[in-house]
Amino acid sequence: MIDFWLAAGLLLLVALSFLLIPVLRGRRAQREEDRTALNVALYQERVAELQAQQAEGVLDAAQMDSGRAEAARELLADTEGVAAPRVSKLGKPLPLLAAVLVPLLGLGLYLHFGAADKVELTREFAQAPQSMEEMTQRLERAVAAQPDSAEGLYFLGRTYMAQERPADAAKMFERAAGLAGRQPELLGQWAQAQYFADGKKWSPKIQALTDEALKADPKEVTSLGLLGIAAFEGERYQEAIDYWNRLLAQLPPEDNSRAALQGGIQRAAERLQASGGTVVQAPAATKGALLKVSVDLAKELKSKVQPGDSVFIFARATSGPPAPLAAKRLTVADLPVTVELGDADAMMPQLKLSNFPEVQLVARISRAGQPTAGEWIGRSGPLASSTTAPQKLTIDSPDQ
Repeated sequence: MIDFWLAAGLLLLVALSFLLIPVLRGRRAQREEDRTALNVALYQERVAELQAQQAEGVLDAAQMDSGRAEAARELLADTEGVAAPRVSKLGKPLPLLAAVLVPLLGLGLYLHFGAADKVELTREFAQAPQSMEEMTQRLERAVAAQPDSAEGLYFLGRTYMAQERPADAAKMFERAAGLAGRQPELLGQWAQAQYFADGKKWSPKIQALTDEALKADPKEVTSLGLLGIAAFEGERYQEAIDYWNRLLAQLPPEDNSRAALQGGIQRAAERLQASGGTVVQAPAATKGALLKVSVDLAKELKSKVQPGDSVFIFARATSGPPAPLAAKRLTVADLPVTVELGDADAMMPQLKLSNFPEVQLVARISRAGQPTAGEWIGRSGPLASSTTAPQKLTIDSPDQ
């Protein structure tokens, strides 16, 4: 920040120079005018002396003319090179007043409209924080500088949770949900923070948040874990086991929290059996979503394509990322064809077909072999990712 103010000061000096240099030049011109006036006065005094001597009879007419000519030459020599005086319409006070007001006005405008706080935050975030408290202070200042940043509010809420400040975290998640929309993950984080802020007491508000989150995404992990905790605390052990088993199915094998979650399931089962109950095992999990689709080419297009043109068949979420969830690549020569799209065909591990409740099937022909743009396309309507009935898809429209 110091170098910023140094640069600003240098620019201010440059600006002031444009105002002060004319004033300084004016003073030098004034000194030259004063010297010229003095020379003229001396000339007039010399001429007066010559006239007095002529009146007394000391000088004759020729001597008088010679003396006057000599005085005129001296005056001309003394005033030679002096520029004609320039009359300023602004006067001297106005530039001096501007020299004072310009920096004050500039500073006031910068403090009001400038972004010194954001510049300082950018410099601070370029360096790693030394403690959790320092990170919290940075995030708080970032949120204050950008109150409409849902991302900043979300990370500040997560930081508050790590510092065991759930009430503050709940406020941040609520504000983030208001800005970014009621996304399942945000609702789950909000519900969890509210639960701990209320002293681990379940409430209709928390129930509504978790219900909304799981309705939008049945696999939202924070809501599943929270419902399991609430059920365990309420001695509803079978519910806790069911929620935690659903959560366990979403965690990757290398996740460190799996061991703790399995321990919680074991404790819930032991308490359920100790109270005389029987653990009901959940149905075996399926292998994930699997869509079977038959793809054909419209008759009127068969003469407009080449056998070697690429055909991309993929499924994408109707509400979610635009990237394909599962895809296969064939050629026009393979049509008509029946393919299966499932979790095994996922483009990215975190974007599986089974992670999204509703998808759309797409088949595209591309001469250039580009999956994102082509010449002809066919699309299905929205359908559940759990659909088991075979689907038909016809490539019949220009790809626009």
